[in-house]
Amino acid sequence: MSQGYSMLGFVVIVILYATIGLLAAAGSIFLVRKVLSAKGEQIFYAMFLIMVAAFYLAFTAYFRAETALRVELAAVGVFALLGLIGMRVPLAVAAGYPLHGLWDILHELQTHGIHSGFEPGQLTAIPLAYGFFCLAYDLCIAGYAYTRREEWSAAWKARVRSAAV
Repeated sequence: MSQGYSMLGFVVIVILYATIGLLAAAGSIFLVRKVLSAKGEQIFYAMFLIMVAAFYLAFTAYFRAETALRVELAAVGVFALLGLIGMRVPLAVAAGYPLHGLWDILHELQTHGIHSGFEPGQLTAIPLAYGFFCLAYDLCIAGYAYTRREEWSAAWKARVRSAAV
């Protein structure tokens, strides 16, 4: 098959993965909002940011990418810090998810041999179009977190006021 067919197949896979990412985000938002309070919702998304970042450590182990371990650990550390801060500061959640989406796309670029700013092998390889799934999910959750930031902040302030009384 020609390079054109290969590119067409890749574009179709990217569209499907991005659509699945958007649907996963919509499902997450619907379920989490239904089950948790505003404060619980903020904590959930902050902790989930840490978990999705740590997923790259699983890829590092699975693909035996020892050369990527140091960079991946550093990135997980940054996202863990954003997640921990995000438990109380909603903008850290809203900022952390698009940064994670960028991290996903950098992996996608390197996996396909496109210059990402990292040397080959410095990032863990990922499954085909996984970065596009994550980018779609991450941007959707970031937008949602941004729209909920005032309600999440108010939930923390209400608890402080009720504890002081």
